[in-house]
Amino acid sequence: MYHGAVRQALLAWKLQGQSSGMHWLLQAAKPHIQHLFSADDLLIPVPMPMSRMRRSGLHHSANLCQMISAITACQWDWQILRRKGNHTRQSALKGKARQHNLRKAFTLSNDYSTKIEAYNIKGKIWVIDDILTTGATLGHACQAMRRIHQPVSAFSFARTLHDA
Repeated sequence: MYHGAVRQALLAWKLQGQSSGMHWLLQAAKPHIQHLFSADDLLIPVPMPMSRMRRSGLHHSANLCQMISAITACQWDWQILRRKGNHTRQSALKGKARQHNLRKAFTLSNDYSTKIEAYNIKGKIWVIDDILTTGATLGHACQAMRRIHQPVSAFSFARTLHDA
């Protein structure tokens, strides 16, 4: 797992909405982020349930897209990929249950092709998630993106390390 100041910054951001630590982490990672993303890219955050977003007022993956965009000048859109249905929080599940939980949780918006065409993307399309644990959420989100018939890359800011 991520430890120390990185863990504190991520947890303060995720649980308390304090983004100063995330801004610090992104500034530290700025050279890598600028190398990875280009101004020609489109970032699409992994959607969270609207009920949870309304309750917390936060959309972590969208906030991360916004922060990366500020560093790289790439575009981002939080309405192309949608979450559907009610599912158990991934953090409450383990391994195989996580894979099954979000199997049909993501879909593209009805006007996705118009939106993607309007961006006139010359770079990559990225699906962005904040923390990767098993990869189930990011995997299912990317799978839903296959309908756009363009290559899609995936990015997660942090990754939970598992003991071998």
